[in-house]
Amino acid sequence: MAAQRRNLMQSHQSWTDDLPLCQMCGVGTAPNCVYGPDGKGTQSHTNEDGHLRFRGEDGCFLYGVFNGYDGSRVASFASQCLTAELLLGQINSSHTDNDIRRILSQAFDVVEKSYFETIDDALAEKANLSSYHLQHNEERLKELEQEVSGGATAIVALIINNKLYIANVGTNRALLCKSSSDGQNQVLQIGRPHNTDSEDELQRLAALGVDSARVRQAGQIAGQTSTRRLGDYRVKLNYNDIDLLSAAKTKPIVSEPEIHGSQSLDNISGFLVLMSEGLITALESAHGPEQVNQEIVAMVAAELAQQASIEAAAQSVVDRVKRLHHDVYVSGRQRAVYCSRHEDMTLLIRTINYPLADGALTPTQGGRIYPVSVPYSNSQSTSKTSVTLSLVMPSQSTLTNGTNTASTLEEDFPSLTPRQR
Repeated sequence: MAAQRRNLMQSHQSWTDDLPLCQMCGVGTAPNCVYGPDGKGTQSHTNEDGHLRFRGEDGCFLYGVFNGYDGSRVASFASQCLTAELLLGQINSSHTDNDIRRILSQAFDVVEKSYFETIDDALAEKANLSSYHLQHNEERLKELEQEVSGGATAIVALIINNKLYIANVGTNRALLCKSSSDGQNQVLQIGRPHNTDSEDELQRLAALGVDSARVRQAGQIAGQTSTRRLGDYRVKLNYNDIDLLSAAKTKPIVSEPEIHGSQSLDNISGFLVLMSEGLITALESAHGPEQVNQEIVAMVAAELAQQASIEAAAQSVVDRVKRLHHDVYVSGRQRAVYCSRHEDMTLLIRTINYPLADGALTPTQGGRIYPVSVPYSNSQSTSKTSVTLSLVMPSQSTLTNGTNTASTLEEDFPSLTPRQR
């Protein structure tokens, strides 16, 4: 079965290679970095992030950002398999909201099961060799562990019938920025992180028999903060061997996505942003967690106003975050202790009726003015522009930021609860 799945996935790879890329989307990336005492950075491992940005048939678009760890295998597999599961005839414009949510949820389940099928043989060999305490087995055991270890978190966006659906597993983030006619921007953070700080996730684990207070105190489970992941056989197949999870009645670390939508994109002008955990954490480390969403949207809006392409805008934002993080480290200021390193960073921008301005014009020199949340200037220009944003976060009744009061996420962007699945 594992061999059949591997062959099938090779076929899926060729099929997804033939899918057209979405031209209304751009991606920026930066590899992980560890700074030395002199401020120079070195990459500690190969880039483990992944992404997808395809245009399917019947007005369907699929985007995703994957944050891999302990290798890029799971992130790469998930991006290929999920694309094949969703864009090769499974979704069409006649499907209802419930149909699409169900298909999205099932696709993640298929990805998880398919990945474990591909490592079945290696896991079996590893278990067999582990039962014999022979010195010559150690090298092979190391090879097998490298082959089967690793996992990934995922944030996926699907647009069909001009409606947006978000599926989240783990600690990446989705933001929807909507520009209004009066020059204001409303920012919706879609969904919540699945991590050891999440009250909802701690309650879910507690219901399974896990000591949530210990999980919160530890801050990590098998080296990661996420409580939902793709892959990672240690927490899926061997969770009873992990002290924090040993009391669980059933599998506590799951790959089940939290699905939000649908959100109509009719009459909306703005952009969608998908961010990997590495990008979020780098900016939080440099400036604190309070204004990350506003800062990212500020950078994206300003770069879209000045760059000739969405791809260039996305890369410029990532480069900006990388510079900010590095500058805080070398400054020796209070937050420098949090900025000795950063992980791989990925930013995906998808515009929604939001044309690029003339790349030769800055926001104050003519062309379209793109409002942003905080004063911002890029490395090529000294021009600055700012405006108040209204920020919407999950699970809050109202949140006032500046002069605007924003509506809640639940009102604007319904989420799919387990009972609705």
